[in-house]
Order: sequence, then C-alpha cells, then structure tokens
Amino acid sequence: MTDLSALLPVIIIVGIVVLVIAGIVVGLVSGRRKKIDYTGTRDANDQVIAPERPASAESEPAPAGVGTLPPPAEPQEAPTEDVLDEAVIERVPTEAPAPVAGRLIRLRERLAKSNSIFGKGLLALLSSDRIDEGVWEEVEETLLLADIGTDASMDLVDTLRERVRVMGTRSPEEVRAMLREELVKLVDPTMDRTLNVARTDGKPAVVLVVGVNGVGKTTTVGKLARVLVAEDKDVLLGAADTFRAAAAQQLATWGARVGVPTVKSDVDGADPASVAFEAVKSGIEQEVDVVMVDTAGRLQNKVGLMDELGKVKRVIEKQADVDEVLLVLDATTGQNGLAQAKVFAEVVDITGIVLTKLDGTAKGGIVVAIQKQLGVPVKLVGLGEGPDDLAPFDAESFVDAILA
Repeated sequence: MTDLSALLPVIIIVGIVVLVIAGIVVGLVSGRRKKIDYTGTRDANDQVIAPERPASAESEPAPAGVGTLPPPAEPQEAPTEDVLDEAVIERVPTEAPAPVAGRLIRLRERLAKSNSIFGKGLLALLSSDRIDEGVWEEVEETLLLADIGTDASMDLVDTLRERVRVMGTRSPEEVRAMLREELVKLVDPTMDRTLNVARTDGKPAVVLVVGVNGVGKTTTVGKLARVLVAEDKDVLLGAADTFRAAAAQQLATWGARVGVPTVKSDVDGADPASVAFEAVKSGIEQEVDVVMVDTAGRLQNKVGLMDELGKVKRVIEKQADVDEVLLVLDATTGQNGLAQAKVFAEVVDITGIVLTKLDGTAKGGIVVAIQKQLGVPVKLVGLGEGPDDLAPFDAESFVDAILA
C-alpha cells in the first residue's frame, strides 16, 4: 500500500505530459489541413489550396484567385528598335505624288502672295509722279531688304534710272513692263536649270544632296523623290546622314510613301561614305534611274564635315559619276545662306541650288545673289510644308509671281 502511494504522483505527472503532447500533435495536424502559411511573397510556383466545400451538383464557381494558378506565360523578348522602325515603314501608305505641272501653278500662286510687298513696293515707287533721289534710295533699300545683294541692287537701280529718264511719261503698265524685263535679266533665264537624272552608260544618275542641318535637307530629298516618281523615274535613296538622330528613319519614311527603297545603316554613327557606297552599288545592281544620297549636315564651318563630304563624293565616284550636287539653302537666312554656299562650293562642285522656305517672305532676291556670286543656278524651290510643295524653278514665272 505504501509502495503504491509513492508511485501515484509519478503516474499523474506522466499522464499529464502524455495528454499535452497528444494535444499539440492534434493541433498541428488540424492546422496543416486548414491552411498553408507563407512567410514570403507568393510567386507563380506556389500552390493555392482551395477550401473544402460540400459537393453539390450546382456548386458555385470558385471565387477569382482561388484554385491552382495557371502556368506562367512564356517571357517574350521586346522587339528591337530596328524591327519597330521597319514595321512602321511597312505600314506607311503608298501615295501618288502630284504632277509637276500642277505644282508650278500652285507654287506661283503662293509666291505671288508671299512676295507681294516686294513687287508692289517697287511698282508704287516707280509709278510716282515725281521720282527724286529719295525715291531711288527707297527703291535700293527695297531691293536690299529682298536680299538681292549690294552689287546687284546698285546695278539694277542704275539701269532703272536711265530707262525712266528716257521714257519720260510712266504709266503703271509701262513701269511694270520695264521692271519685269530688268528683273528677268537679273534672275537670268539663260542658266541651265535642268536636273541631270538620266541613266548613262548603263548606270543610274547619282544626285548628292548637301547642306547644313535645319534647312530642310532630308525633307527636300524626300520631296524630290516624289518629283522624280511623278516623272516615272525609278529612284533609290541613300541615308548617309548618320550623325543626326532619326535622319535615316525620316528619309526611309519619305521613300516608303512613294514606294522608293532606302539604303541605310542600323548602326548609329556609321561611316557615311560606306552608306553612300552601298546605296550606289545597290542602285547599279537594281538598275534604277536615279540614286539620291542625303549627306551629313553639321555646322558648315566644321572641318570634319567638309572632309567627310569630300570623302563621300570620292567613294561614290569609284563606282559611278556624281551627276548632280544640290545645295539646299533656307531662303529666310539671306546672306548667311550665301556664306554657307561659298563654304560648300569649296569642297564639292555644286551644280544647283534648292531654295526652301521661300513662302511667307519677301526675301526672294536671294535667288539673284546666289546665282551672281556662285554662277550656279537655282534649280528647285520649296514654298510650303506639304509633300508636293517642291517644283522646278523658272525665272519668268518667278518674276511674274513677285510682280503680281
């Protein structure tokens, strides 16, 4: 009896420990059945356990986010910039450029409006009842403001003085006829303004387009491509302006609009001469009529640009002659544009001038100044922002427009 009494406390303690352990085990098992605890952020590989629901033929669908997660989507590489660029170009709708004849009429009308102050001012001065020294000074000032240039203005004033003195009486019709005749002589209709864009010796004509940034050079190349396509020419473009961001893409888009391909490099800052070489090579292989090469246009006083331009021309001439070197100038820059022309003329033999932004200004006299200084004709003029606002230059039409 005594021995049993001594063992009783031990038995009670053991029983309590067993009960506690059993309770802990039961709790752990029950908790694992109910949920899974996540100590970190759930990812796509974690499984979500759906809560137990009684089976039913018309059971409601599980709420969003409950159940097994779908397998993660395959990662897709973002398309490269070149792929995007080509896709954009492919979606550019092809357009039919306007006929050249219709452009001349439209441009003449715009030029008449933009230069009316110049023409009407001269006519008013020369039709005065009394033309004294003050009137002649105003005439000369009007000519200078139109950027005709000092020498040309003085020569024209001297000629007009003599003719007015001889005429005696001056009706508006007589003054207009006299002024038109002298201005036409000044613009010089005898200069050859044709574009050399005909295939020779089984090779395409090569047109090199030069000019500083900001004058609309790349846009002019695109517009000229439209002019040539309108004349049924097969054209290929070369994007050798590799120093200006997006210049190649801009040119390619212009070409795509009229179905003209563009040779360009996918490498930023590529060698312009290499691009020009490949463009001419492709033009020869594809037997196109004209290859037009857009060149770099950093500041004209940078020696590097001039050296690069000379290199581009030399590399092209290893395969074909350069038939045209067109210098693009902004008509609103006036005498600054003339300074640019002189710098470019020292590096490449300029064969023609393209005057852009001639609309909205009375500075049409830059045509006279450039031709007189360089002996190079203005061959094309741009009078607006539209894709077909570029047309061949005609001396008589130009003078008639500013005197309208």
